[in-house]
Amino acid sequence: MENKKIDAIVDISEKPTLKRVATATGLLILNPNTISAIKEKRIPKGDVLEASTIAAIQAVKSTPVLVPHCHPIPLESCKVDWDFDESSIRCTVEVGANYRTGVEMEALTGVSVGLLCVFDMIKSLEKDENGQYPLAVIKDIKVLRKLKG
Repeated sequence: MENKKIDAIVDISEKPTLKRVATATGLLILNPNTISAIKEKRIPKGDVLEASTIAAIQAVKSTPVLVPHCHPIPLESCKVDWDFDESSIRCTVEVGANYRTGVEMEALTGVSVGLLCVFDMIKSLEKDENGQYPLAVIKDIKVLRKLKG
């Protein structure tokens, strides 16, 4: 029988504590009428940006629970920004900490859950006559910037 040893959590105990910052972003494509309804706060479930910002922050803080190999990191900052154009909403999350490992996963998780919360709150506006979502798509989730030191 072959024995395999797997490091469940990478040992970072010898790494120096440094300032770590990561910025991630993602895009949600929507019907222009839905974008207008978000901006004008006409969504039946409430203020989309307020709820989705809270969701993004909670996700950032919950990353090690959601992604098994992530270290629990003592986070020191989190910024959530929203930008619109005619047919999309962009979420950008910046996370910072002074620690031994980076915060890219926290920023990516924040963006992902922030956009999922938007989708959940507006999905009734995006459904077509068959109950499908032909325009709504979350895409281009990526790390924009990583700072170490």
